[in-house]
Amino acid sequence: MVEAISVDNVKMLFNLKRGKVRSIKEYLLTMADYRKTKDFCALNGISFTVDKGETFGIIGSNGAGKSTLLKVVAGIMKPTSGTVRTNGSIAPMIELGAGFDAELSAIENILLCGAILGNQKDEVEKHMVEILEFAELWDFREVPIKYYSSGMLARLAFASSSIISPDILIVDEVLSVGDYDFSKKSMKRMLDLMNGGTTVVYVSHDINSVKNLCRRAMWLERGEVIQIGEAKAVCDAYIAHENERKPVVIHP
Repeated sequence: MVEAISVDNVKMLFNLKRGKVRSIKEYLLTMADYRKTKDFCALNGISFTVDKGETFGIIGSNGAGKSTLLKVVAGIMKPTSGTVRTNGSIAPMIELGAGFDAELSAIENILLCGAILGNQKDEVEKHMVEILEFAELWDFREVPIKYYSSGMLARLAFASSSIISPDILIVDEVLSVGDYDFSKKSMKRMLDLMNGGTTVVYVSHDINSVKNLCRRAMWLERGEVIQIGEAKAVCDAYIAHENERKPVVIHP
């Protein structure tokens, strides 16, 4: 199988004391405090591969490192160490509406989103009506999105990112955003992409959807891999752990 994504020994460190420094005195105090502060390890030695056309699930409790990992895979964040290799165009649905300009209309933001994703302007324009109709925003296409509700923004962001089929789709809890009809529509769209050969990395707290959609899954906890394997087996192990509330033992 051809690998669409290869992640090798990725580590991501953050220092929680870093922030804006307004004076030399504050800089010196910050540096002195920084030396005493240990970095927070959000990801620690993460390695996995995803085959082309595969739907790969990532599960874990809040703070496990799932969203950070997706941002690293999407190229939004650079890892502290380790390597990430991807094969093809990537559409990251991690924070719906990220990158949108509130002062611009839906049409202008669709073009902006397309440019960010690396799509040609004429290709985006060719799909403009389809995107607006999917998002149910045709009547609001000229309205600045600062006047949109959160549901309208979610529909616009999902449609903008998914109508022009990417090689790799990265999804973080997107299908839980919006109303019931939008969730059904976005689920169908994602299934269409999967059936069309798009590689999908899917993060969700909806364990049943991970079981149903994914061939394999990875369980993260405290920034480390607990288990990788067949989706049902990994999800069942995670659910059993959550039900028993036992401390997680991370094996080297």
